[in-house]
Order: sequence, then structure tokens, then C-alpha cells
Amino acid sequence: MKQYLIALDLDGTLLKDDKTISPFTKEMILRAKEEGHLVVIATGRPYRASKMYYEELGLTTPIVNFNGAFVHHPADHSWGIRHFPLPLQTVKDIIEVSETYSIKNILAEVMDDVYFHEHDEILLDIVRLGNPAIEIGDLRYALKDDPTSILIHTDKQHVDQIQSYLSDVHANVLHHRRWTEPWHIIEIVRAGVHKAFGLKQIADYFHIPRERVIAFGDEDNDLEMIEWAGHGIAMGNAIEPLKQIANDVTATNEEDGIGIYLKSMLKL
Repeated sequence: MKQYLIALDLDGTLLKDDKTISPFTKEMILRAKEEGHLVVIATGRPYRASKMYYEELGLTTPIVNFNGAFVHHPADHSWGIRHFPLPLQTVKDIIEVSETYSIKNILAEVMDDVYFHEHDEILLDIVRLGNPAIEIGDLRYALKDDPTSILIHTDKQHVDQIQSYLSDVHANVLHHRRWTEPWHIIEIVRAGVHKAFGLKQIADYFHIPRERVIAFGDEDNDLEMIEWAGHGIAMGNAIEPLKQIANDVTATNEEDGIGIYLKSMLKL
């Protein structure tokens, strides 16, 4: 049997809109595992906010968090930690110009610790899942380590302006993307870091060629992973640019898209 590496994005992909895994898709994933295939989660979420799904599926593989900036093996500490953070000085530079660009707040995450520049109920609601350690205060002094990821909270009319600034001034050190409506949030990770970057490390470790990597996604942070994988599969609810580069399009996250595709391709 040829062993496949199956990579699952969470929100809008593995998870239904109510943030649960459908029974059919879960059954197909468990069957794939029983057949000897490797299943991994590749998500923009931190580990603390994806741990519950890792455990629900009974995974024993590494996991890709923060869109590739943090890759580790929750069940095997000897596997090591692959952490690719942003330079701390870059964060401080962004803070210095925050008023110029109408930045409401900046949140920095160092793996599973969270730092807020200002108190912000909107961002607090986003990061509370998993009960992280939270510190609020001027990031220029509170933040001691290079952050895994940064979130910038602004308003709708300033998102483009801030992204232009980031591209013009910091393109060599960071990669940024905007969240979809209704959030006016810009997410930042280190340049060259994305889900394909993280997934390739896992594939290389298990000696699985990209031709035998099946990856599922729905959003722009899945683009590199879907393009890199030998079988890059867009969900039926995926954004159009992702569907255009995907090898195939399956049903939506509400219609067992992952389960249907795996059952057919792997003959489960």
C-alpha cells in the first residue's frame, strides 16, 4: 500500500460552520488512519485552539500551527520544535508607526502566550479559546521574545493602507494577509512561512513525496499548501482563487467534502 499524508485545514474545511466535525467525515478519517495513512492538521490557529480536534481524531502526528510558523509533535517531544518567529525589532518598528496608520491594537503571540499592546475586547474574544496566558501592556517593553505571529486590529478604511506599508517597508522579513469580513485584522508571520513550508517538513520526516500528499483547504492561507500538494483539494465553499489552482474541488464543509473525497480516492 502507498502511504499518503493527508493534511486538513480546520475552519471552513474539516470543521462545519458550527465548529464540529461531521460523523461521516470523522469516520473516513479514522478509516484512513486504520489503513496506515498519516493524518495531520495544518491550521492558522495556535495549538491551544486546535488541540481539541487533534485529540478528537486521536492523532499521533506532528501538527502545523500559525500557518507554518510553529510545527511540533504533541505526542512525541523527541521530534523537536520547529519555530520560525518574527524579529522582535520588526514588531517594535510597527508599534512606532501605529498612530500614523490608525492601528487600533497589536496582538503578539509567542507560541501559546498572548501579549496585547492595549486592552481589546474584540481580540480577547478571539484568543481566549484554550485559556492562554495573557499579558496587556506596551509591547515595546512587555515582549521579550521574537513573536510567532502578530495580529493588527484596525478599521475597514485603513486595512489597505497598512498592508501597503507592510509590503513597502517590511516585505523582506514578514508575510501578511487580511482576515475575511467582518474582521478588520491583518495577520503577520515571518517571510517565507506558510502551510506548505510546515507541511513539507512533516512529509520529509516521514519520507512521503509530495505526489502522495493530499491537502484540503478553503481560504487564502491555504493557497501555498494546495498548490504544493500532489493532490491539492479545494472545498466547495473555498474562495475562487483556491479553486482555480486546486487539482480538484470537493463538496463543501457542510456536505462532508473531506469524507467524500477520501472515501473515493483511498477506496475506504
